[in-house]
Amino acid sequence: MTAIGLIGPSLNEDQWRQIKAIATSLKPEQALWLSGYFAGYADGGRAETLDPLPLGALPGLPAGAPAATAATRTLTILYGSETGNGAGVARLLAEKARSRGLEPVLADMADYKPRRLKEEQDLLIVASTHGEGDPPLSGMGFFEFVEGRKAPRLEGVRYAVLALGDSTYEHFCGAGKRLDKRLAELGATQLAPRVDCDVDYDEPAAAFVETVLDSLGPSPQAARLAAAPIPAAAPASAFDKRNPFAATVIDNVVLTGRGSSKETRHVELALDGSGLSFQPGDALGMLPRNDPALVASLLDTLSLSPGAPVAVKERATTLGDALAQDFEIVAATPRFIDHWAALSGVGELEALRGEANAPARAAYLRTHHVIDIVRRFPVAGIDAENLVAGLRPLQPRLYSIASSAAAAPDEVHLTVSTVRYALHGEPRTGVATGHLAARAEPDAALPVYVQPNPHFRLPDDDAPIIMIGAGTGVAPFRAFLQEREARGASGKSWLFFGERNFDSDFLYQTEWQGFLKDGVLLRMNVAFSRDGAEKTYVQHRLAEHGADVHAWLEEGAHLYVCGDGAKLAPDVHAALVEIVRTQKGGSKAAAADYVGALQNDRRYHIDVY
Repeated sequence: MTAIGLIGPSLNEDQWRQIKAIATSLKPEQALWLSGYFAGYADGGRAETLDPLPLGALPGLPAGAPAATAATRTLTILYGSETGNGAGVARLLAEKARSRGLEPVLADMADYKPRRLKEEQDLLIVASTHGEGDPPLSGMGFFEFVEGRKAPRLEGVRYAVLALGDSTYEHFCGAGKRLDKRLAELGATQLAPRVDCDVDYDEPAAAFVETVLDSLGPSPQAARLAAAPIPAAAPASAFDKRNPFAATVIDNVVLTGRGSSKETRHVELALDGSGLSFQPGDALGMLPRNDPALVASLLDTLSLSPGAPVAVKERATTLGDALAQDFEIVAATPRFIDHWAALSGVGELEALRGEANAPARAAYLRTHHVIDIVRRFPVAGIDAENLVAGLRPLQPRLYSIASSAAAAPDEVHLTVSTVRYALHGEPRTGVATGHLAARAEPDAALPVYVQPNPHFRLPDDDAPIIMIGAGTGVAPFRAFLQEREARGASGKSWLFFGERNFDSDFLYQTEWQGFLKDGVLLRMNVAFSRDGAEKTYVQHRLAEHGADVHAWLEEGAHLYVCGDGAKLAPDVHAALVEIVRTQKGGSKAAAADYVGALQNDRRYHIDVY
């Protein structure tokens, strides 16, 4: 076979010589432009139908820059997602782009090599915000690079950012805002304005997708694809966030003992016939209902009838049912502050509006629920439609799954701490945990769906694992050990568990003892913070066994942390850095690099709330 036979269909030697002569004289950007030109020629079918554009003639590009259509420019869609919402929007964006003839690369920030940024051309980012304006854990490395001194200049890159967040937090959509600002500082050009989405993000996210894809322009393949028959879509999962499965409660028991300062429950749900599947580390989404007593109190305060008609996304219902299952009526939001300020004309609420007043507004929202605001600032003559116009849709709550499907087929178990507190002289409860505690008796139905958590997975069966959990953060580790027992895994397992009191709060004590007896769990260390004169937490136990922890890590152990994101995760991280510094005898910076490498190698997994 000749070389000519390898280089393309039906090329003769003279054509091949001309192509080689042109190719050797081209700069990379010229070659890129020509690839788009020839792609267009192939689609058009006739050379005379194409008017070659001079380089740099496309809108938005400086004179002398390479012209490029959407087909010749690369398109990357990056997402950083904490609960799966960002990943879902990014997948939708990729699907819509493909339907227009584009060929996007879809990537999780955790898997993306940030040094590729300077090679990108069109970059679309979906960034979720975690906690007080922080990026999701899966995107920490990407943010550190982009915001650091090693970030490259990005003059040739066009970008757009969709930011997801929760407006009840002071730094609403903080992660997306940071990226938008930083990319502009690095010289990138904004394709479309950043869109900031609250928890009810569906409509603004859909509008962003259309806007940003329109800004990319049509590809030469778009017309051909539009004319082609559309293949039948693969059947979607029967049950998901928008169509949850009605799971029956099998059991709902209090785990904590008499005298405990808190209530933690073990809830078992039946999944028979749902087709839902999950892996250890995944979460279960639950769509709760509001407390009927709170619904009645709100209606009574506003002198509204539960039977008043309202529309919820074009669905006709009654106000009572809408307040029970469709709207958030516990936590107030900036949207509600704006709405009630406009209705009431109260200066105190007006002073909380706007971006400049975000800190004061966030502090106010922490201590004032919807019921507190409407009681304090009554509005005469308000009707049902006017009330719900200021309310945010009721959102699902996510709970780490505390069981393995291999150990309990067709079931899913949860470990839930009931949220109870006093506010303005009244007892209050969490929306979902209050529902589980008061109204989820056996045989009751709960709307649920599975939320995958790909960043919190078990390693190979022979790999050692170190699990660190406090309170209900121990839930996924129960699933881990059930799974390892069912699979006969040979890898060593070590659990650090923390709670308040040994006598009343040792969650799943007999099960851990069984795992220890059977060798599924090799080691377990506990910390009960309120049993001694000085408070002891899991990070203290970790430090006490620092030499062995380091030895396990050197053997290739995977380390998992689950629990409170405000205290547990940073305290454990600091303890790990100090353990490495002590054991290796190096600097703190070197120890931090070691722990950072564990994260980059997917051996340090964090799932916090």
